[in-house]
Amino acid sequence: MMVLGFALHKTPLLSDNFAGKLNDFVFKAALPVQLFQDLAESDFYSAWDGGVVLFCLGVSLASVLIALAVSFLWKDKSLRAEFTQSSYRSSIALLGAALMQNIYGTTGPLSLIILGSVPLYNVAAVILLTLMTPGSRLNRQTLLKAVKGIVTNPIIIGVVVGLLWSVLRIPEPTFFSSAVSMFAATATPLGLIALGASINLKQSVKCLKPAVVSSVFKLILFVAAFTPLAILMGCRGDVLVAILIMLGSPTTVTCFTMARSMGHEGTLSASTVMITTICSAFTFTFWLYLLKSLGLV
Repeated sequence: MMVLGFALHKTPLLSDNFAGKLNDFVFKAALPVQLFQDLAESDFYSAWDGGVVLFCLGVSLASVLIALAVSFLWKDKSLRAEFTQSSYRSSIALLGAALMQNIYGTTGPLSLIILGSVPLYNVAAVILLTLMTPGSRLNRQTLLKAVKGIVTNPIIIGVVVGLLWSVLRIPEPTFFSSAVSMFAATATPLGLIALGASINLKQSVKCLKPAVVSSVFKLILFVAAFTPLAILMGCRGDVLVAILIMLGSPTTVTCFTMARSMGHEGTLSASTVMITTICSAFTFTFWLYLLKSLGLV
């Protein structure tokens, strides 16, 4: 889909203006609805495991802080927010469900992982992308802008509403759930097409080094650091695989979408998404094979 978007961008069918509008649609409509669906359709009470949720929350926070600390190694300050977000943010919503269904035939405990990580992913991303916008300064006005960005961020609104929907067990009429499902299904293909259309290969080479470093953190280092902790906690089977997806799945397209929508160039995000998407076919398979060989899944 990314290659298709890249190819269509070379034709009159997908101009720069249309690619920008497509990016806005995914960020402001399709992705929020997809996140709402993931949370609203989860059985909050029967599937609840506070230990797993707290573990995911703690690991996600640690990943954000580690990536943020490493980002200060880059002299170009405009890359720091994108580097941080691309290093910690997994494609749970876009690819996690598909991976779990392919492995187990059901999404299983993935909703717990989403509850423990996705809200923090989005809050951290909004804060970083707002406070570290090129040319911005850390002052009262910037902090107020960050707070406003969090409250009005469409993705966070989708997460909060979906969480409340699940907790309150609000019923979903068939026509409503069908419409939500069809609308949410547009997020992944359109997001990937918009990403492909926005790729600039010449610019991607300029930030190849930070993109590679970010990809190593995303696919290897965080998995190697935190998966043993999950094993020590007693996580096994589908729960452990869901945690592996959180830690080792590719950088989500949302990184690029949010970066572009919040005043950043997006080149580093796009490069990291490309690298991690390609390389995860090998790294994720390796981690899964290792866990299976050890009898943990």
